[in-house]
Amino acid sequence: LMVWLRRCTHYLFIVVVAVNGTLLTINAGDYIFYTDWAWTSFVIFSISQTLMLTVGACYYLTFTGVPGTATYYALIITVYTWVAKGAWFSLGYPYDFIVTPIWSPSAMLLDLAYWATKRNKHSLILFGGVLAGMSLPLFNMVNLITIADPLETAFKYPRPTLPPYMTPIEPQVGKFYNSPVALGAGAGAVLSVTMAALGCKLTTWTYRWMAA
Repeated sequence: LMVWLRRCTHYLFIVVVAVNGTLLTINAGDYIFYTDWAWTSFVIFSISQTLMLTVGACYYLTFTGVPGTATYYALIITVYTWVAKGAWFSLGYPYDFIVTPIWSPSAMLLDLAYWATKRNKHSLILFGGVLAGMSLPLFNMVNLITIADPLETAFKYPRPTLPPYMTPIEPQVGKFYNSPVALGAGAGAVLSVTMAALGCKLTTWTYRWMAA
């Protein structure tokens, strides 16, 4: 019974991580809500999404030991996010109010690194982490340019109920505007290695806990 309970707790943890990834998407990935800081928001969004994807996918991947589960994890988060997107849309917000991230290709690269090195978790951490961190901002920028312009949409849907600290001032086009993909990819590639290592370590801790 204890083994069964512990396994259920483990899978519940995976779901919790996926849900948190979805909530993080709504907060960091809403380009229209943060219209005046759209490109800065893109950088923060890219980094946060890369880290959430990497830690959860590596945990799931090394726990099962089956290449492909990282992509499955990304699919879970994608479904959750589309449900959230539909909920906002049903409340009358524009279709592009929530920008659904493109996780799956980066998760596939994690799976590829794990599979190509014969399930070597150290290669997953180093190669997979770098690949995921560098690729996710690129895929999401391609995704972003296919939707409506955030500034144009924001003028169509003004939100006068914003708290004072989030009241738009003027469009900001600072240093982040120049290369948000490069900045997000560079920071993400470094930080994702740490998150991949944490995901693998979570598997070790889980196995020890299950064996106790």
